[in-house]
Amino acid sequence: MRMRLSTAVAGFLLLAGIGAAAAQDVVIEPEQETVIREYVKKQPLASVKIPGVELNIGSTLPETVELHEVPDTKYRYVVVDNRTVVVDPGTRKIIKIIE
Repeated sequence: MRMRLSTAVAGFLLLAGIGAAAAQDVVIEPEQETVIREYVKKQPLASVKIPGVELNIGSTLPETVELHEVPDTKYRYVVVDNRTVVVDPGTRKIIKIIE
């Protein structure tokens, strides 16, 4: 009985951790995404290289990377390896990659 209870508790804690991680995901509203896409098209930036950083959702950009404001949103962007990367300025994590 004790073994089953421990297994159930471990499973619950695992699922709770997964739920908490999913809750931390940033979702850009469609209207905001449209604003961002239109703005970055009108305000192209030179592409930069960031050695050692993989361009994936959730990757953190180093403090040395200059982030550029997207007006009327809380997000910033930068062009890395010719890909526009939308970043949460509070965490510097990549939240969207615009091809």
